[in-house]
Amino acid sequence: MIHLNGIAVKFGDFTALKDINVHVKEGEFFTFLGPSGCGKTTTLRTITGFIEPAAGTVVVKDRDITHVSIEDRNIGIVFQSYALFPTMTVYDNIAFGLKVKKLKKPEIDRKVREIAKKVDLTDEQLKKAVSQLSGGQQQRVAIARALVTGPAIICMDEPLSNLDAKLRVQLRNELKKMQKEFGITTIYVTHDQEEALTLSDRIAVFNLGRIEQIGTPNEVYNRSATEFVCNFIGDINRLSPGVAAELAKLSPEVDPAKHNYIRLERVHVGTEAKPGQLALAGTVESREYYGLYIKYYIRTADGVLKVIEKNDGVNIYDEGQQVTVVLDPKDIMAYAPEA
Repeated sequence: MIHLNGIAVKFGDFTALKDINVHVKEGEFFTFLGPSGCGKTTTLRTITGFIEPAAGTVVVKDRDITHVSIEDRNIGIVFQSYALFPTMTVYDNIAFGLKVKKLKKPEIDRKVREIAKKVDLTDEQLKKAVSQLSGGQQQRVAIARALVTGPAIICMDEPLSNLDAKLRVQLRNELKKMQKEFGITTIYVTHDQEEALTLSDRIAVFNLGRIEQIGTPNEVYNRSATEFVCNFIGDINRLSPGVAAELAKLSPEVDPAKHNYIRLERVHVGTEAKPGQLALAGTVESREYYGLYIKYYIRTADGVLKVIEKNDGVNIYDEGQQVTVVLDPKDIMAYAPEA
């Protein structure tokens, strides 16, 4: 569907993107994830035509669109700020692209009302000025405007970042549901790891203008290809050389010379070590209560380990309590130190 081949982008002497290669499948929800300034939005803007690459090609459905104008690419765009016309009605905002295409009034009306219904905007809301709507409703207007022209692709640049946390989670779920219903190929940009993991079919993790890994949420989380991805996706423990050496006695797969990591939910408190597992004595230094789970900070002889345990309402450990922490060598992710 979408092929980015050897894309490089330069701003003067600064190289913003270096050899970006991506293949997005038709109907896929594909996310560009990474910290600020890593190149994810620049890549999105290259796809949509706002930026022309210094090298490489953008190919959509076997058509090279690298030098095609923005309006001729058939790509819907939802900006971070929504870029709506605040004094215009919701109806006119959604209809804007159709009017530019010079469609007849009855067809414009039919298309606007059809798409409004699909994104849960009422006839009453269509009459209102955009400025009268809530942030969540404005986001729906922005999506409706992007979809109403029937684009082959929709690109979204951090569309939830301006919303409060509760609304962000609610609209995240609605966004995924809408994308599945429309079946439209979606490119989504975010710096929020949780957002990327919950929404995406696949994720490209960016760092310093390069892609570190492309994979499913499960792959980038549980089989992080690089040390950067391992640290950027979710929370993690970096094990001390002493703990790595103890694990190496149990498994030849563990190399104490490498940087060894383990996810918080892979460490267990209060259980007995099975054959091949490592048990460490520790003291609960502090805990964070989240309802569904509890996060513990446990002081061992080789430093503090963070642990997430499901909250069963019974086995809750207090600060200062002596506990046993169990690790399994098979759960270790290891990376060679950079030269």
